[in-house]
Amino acid sequence: MALLIDLFGYLSIVLHGLTIAAQSAMLGGVLFLVWLARPLAPGLGVAGGAIQAGTARIAAWSAVALILCEAMALAMQTAVLASTVDLRVSQIAGAGFFSAGLVKIAAALAIALALFARGARPPRGTIRFTPPGTPGAALLGLALLEVAAATLTTHAAARIAGREPLLLVAGLHQVGAALWIGGIPSFLLALSLVQDGRSLHAIGARFSRMCMAGVACILVSGVIMSVMYIGDWQGFYGTAYGVMVGAKILMFLCLLALGLGNYRLIARLAGNPATPVNRLKRFAEVEIGIGVAIFFAAASLTSVPPAVDLREGRVTFMEIIARNTPEMPRLISPKYDRLALTKLQEFLDAEALARRASPSAAFVPGAGMIAERNAADIAWSEYNHHWSGLFVLAIGILALLNQAGLRIARHWPLVFLGLAAFLFLRSDPETWPLGPVGFWESFRDVEVLQHRVFVVLLVAFAWFEWRVRAGGWQNRSAAGGLQSRSAAMVFPLLC
Repeated sequence: MALLIDLFGYLSIVLHGLTIAAQSAMLGGVLFLVWLARPLAPGLGVAGGAIQAGTARIAAWSAVALILCEAMALAMQTAVLASTVDLRVSQIAGAGFFSAGLVKIAAALAIALALFARGARPPRGTIRFTPPGTPGAALLGLALLEVAAATLTTHAAARIAGREPLLLVAGLHQVGAALWIGGIPSFLLALSLVQDGRSLHAIGARFSRMCMAGVACILVSGVIMSVMYIGDWQGFYGTAYGVMVGAKILMFLCLLALGLGNYRLIARLAGNPATPVNRLKRFAEVEIGIGVAIFFAAASLTSVPPAVDLREGRVTFMEIIARNTPEMPRLISPKYDRLALTKLQEFLDAEALARRASPSAAFVPGAGMIAERNAADIAWSEYNHHWSGLFVLAIGILALLNQAGLRIARHWPLVFLGLAAFLFLRSDPETWPLGPVGFWESFRDVEVLQHRVFVVLLVAFAWFEWRVRAGGWQNRSAAGGLQSRSAAMVFPLLC
């Protein structure tokens, strides 16, 4: 339980990001099914039924994922509250967040059951869908209930004044994300099932209108929430909340650019049904990736106070300029014994020796105390980041050389292993193998945990992408393991 309490903040953000992604995919699938797949099905022939079935499958399994994520989040919050605030489970169950979570689970369960209802269970335990017959009004009603419950867990619900308009705006924001980003998986499914150019145009044109409605919802709600939660320009660039909103805006603009490219391609399909749609599919895949990044940025926003509530401790514009002024990379590391924690530990050891007592630890993982830092610590961190940048630069150059025809450069993913080893040794000098804190004990610290997760991801990058580039997974049968296409998807999906 102590470990869960130490890591609660980090784990809650990860779970919340997964919940938002699952919720958007579920809502997007329902909206795609009701407003696109069913109305267009009669004119799409056999593909019409397959699109309905596939969309229902996406929405149903997304609902299952949402139920699991929300249940884990509620269980974790309940356990932490019961351990730290000395509340009974019955008392926690009466809190607003708990009730809202139960409503979300109930609505998602009803949607999943409605979409699974017509499914048959063939051999091997898989589910084969037939076009669902659940009335669209019922599905939309359940989706609206899901959005309403989810809105009650946002910043808007915690405001003391002017809460009702903000709740409405927060709900509109979630509907917009579902209409646009949440519907893309179903759109990609439809593109894969339809070959006729005119049918592709019909699907693309209607989905474009759905996306435009989603963009309008996001723009209107985003502007209002930015004004209400950020307040002024210094709040935008000088607080964590404002910077995260800025990151979301940049990614949103990237999505708009990709959406514009798809809109123009769909317009060409009207005049020339033979227009290739491969770029349409690729752009949509990238939109999913950026959309998931936006969802996790939104989850991160829940962990920091709105900028309007943070008047002290803001970063000034000149401090930002000074910190981001380009400099030559720092390629020489300071000595380990110059770090603040090393010096502090030496002092504590000497003091304990003088008193003939057991020395205290300068750093205790999970204690919630910010570690001491001095100029050597900053130099140590800059050294790590600059060398990591050189690793990434080398990877990029080798990948380009490989693309240009240099065969030996196809092993560029192995450079990720070097970066992983470098970060494992250098990221956290207070922990094993450099520092006194043991390997398993160090996982109680959230920053260390994140660094270790990054190391694992880098090893996954190296292994899967190297096997793909070197041909290790080419011509593999399904019975023999991962096919090359499946392995090739690991790197972009992890990114």
